[in-house]
Amino acid sequence: MALERESHLLPEPREGVPDVIDGLDAFRLMCEEYSQAEGPLAADAERASGFRYSQEDYLVQFKREGAGIALVDPVAVEKAGGSWQDFNQAVGDAEWIIHDSRQDLPGFVDIGMAPRALFDTELAARMLGLKHVSLAAVTEHYLGLTLAKEHSAADWSYRPLPRDWRNYAALDVELLIELDQAMSRELKAQGKDEWAQEEFAWLLVDGAKRKDRGEQPWRHISHINVLRKDRRGLAVARALWTERDRLARELDISPSLLLSDAAIIEAARMKPRNGRQFRAIRSLNERVRMRTGGEQDKMFERYAPIQRSVKPSVWRRAILQALQEGEDELPRPPKPRHGNGEEGKAPRSMKVWQRHPARYARLCAARKAVATIAQDVRTPADVIIKPQYLRDLCWRDELVGGDVAAFLAGEGARPWQVGLVSESVSSAIM
Repeated sequence: MALERESHLLPEPREGVPDVIDGLDAFRLMCEEYSQAEGPLAADAERASGFRYSQEDYLVQFKREGAGIALVDPVAVEKAGGSWQDFNQAVGDAEWIIHDSRQDLPGFVDIGMAPRALFDTELAARMLGLKHVSLAAVTEHYLGLTLAKEHSAADWSYRPLPRDWRNYAALDVELLIELDQAMSRELKAQGKDEWAQEEFAWLLVDGAKRKDRGEQPWRHISHINVLRKDRRGLAVARALWTERDRLARELDISPSLLLSDAAIIEAARMKPRNGRQFRAIRSLNERVRMRTGGEQDKMFERYAPIQRSVKPSVWRRAILQALQEGEDELPRPPKPRHGNGEEGKAPRSMKVWQRHPARYARLCAARKAVATIAQDVRTPADVIIKPQYLRDLCWRDELVGGDVAAFLAGEGARPWQVGLVSESVSSAIM
C-alpha cells in the first residue's frame, strides 16, 4: 500500500508550462526529441464536450523522460501537413500511460496514433481496490501530490489557449510516469501484475473502438421514460432529437446548446398543434443559455451567433410532421434483449429476471460467488468479470452444468478472469 505521507499541492509542472505546438517545424522537432528519449510515454487529450458536436481532440499532451512535456494542437498540425506516423515511429514500442484510456484511445486512433502497449492508471487503481480513482485522487494516494485542476470542462477548441489552461493540460501528464512506477510495484506486490497486463492488452484494442449509439439513439433523451406509453409523444421526441442532431452535426455545436432534453420532453408531452400552443412552450422559442456562474459562461456565449441562426420554426415543423405521422409510423418499443443470437444478450432489468425464477436464482447465486471472490482479492466485482457476461451465462438454461469457463471465454472474458471465477460460479449455479 502507499506510504503515509503529507500531501503537497503541485501548482504547475516542474519544468514550467510549455507553449502549444501548432506548426510543422515545431511538430517535427518534437518527434525528433521524443525519438531520442527513453522509457514510457505519458499521454492525454482534451476535447470540447458540451460545446462542440464532434468528439475530436483539440489538444493532446505527452511527456517522456528526456524530452519533457509537449502540448500539441492536432487540428493545426494536420492542416500544416504534419503526420502522426512520424510520431509513431519516434516513440516506437514505448508503453503509453493513460488515465482512463477509453476516453482518449478512440480520438488518438482517429487522428493516426498507434499505441503498441498500454498502462491505464485508472484501471490499475480499480484493480488495486482504490475507492476514488480520479487522477488527482490516485496521484495523492501514491505520490502524496495533489494537482491544481480547474479547467476540466473548458472549451478546448478555443484559441489561443490561456496559460492556466495549458498548465492544467500539462499537469495531466506530469506525474503519469511516476504513477506507473508506483502502481506497477503495488500490482506486483498484490499478485495482480499479470492480470493487469492482460487487461491492458485487451483494452488497447477494445478501448480504441467508438461506442455504438445504437439503432434508436434518440431514446437516450433524459427522462424519456415519462413518454413510454405515449407513442405520439415519442414520435415528437424522435423528430425533435433527429432535427437537433442534424443541425448540431452541420454546425459543429453541442446538441444541448440548440435545444435541451427538457424542452424536447415538454414539447412531446404538450404536443402543440398551433402557433399559440407552440409559443406557450418558452423553451422552444428562446436561445439556450448556460449559467454556471463562472468562466464557462463566457465560453458558452461564444456560440450565441450559431444558436441564433437556428430559428424556432425548425422545431415547430418537426413537431407538426411528427403529429401527422400515421399509426404505423409511430415508434414501437425496442425489442427485448433476450437470449437468442447476437440480438439476444440477456436482459438487464431485474423485473424481467424476476419473471423467470430459475434463471434469477442462478444469477443471484453467481453474483454472490463473484462478490465473495471480489472481497477476497480486494478488486471490484465488475472488474473481475463483466456483469453482462454473468447475465448471459445465467439466462441460458442449456448451459446449466456445462462448461462455464468456455462460455465466459467466448463472451470475451480474459484468461485471468476465467481462471479466477469459473469454478466458483459453476459450483454456484449447478
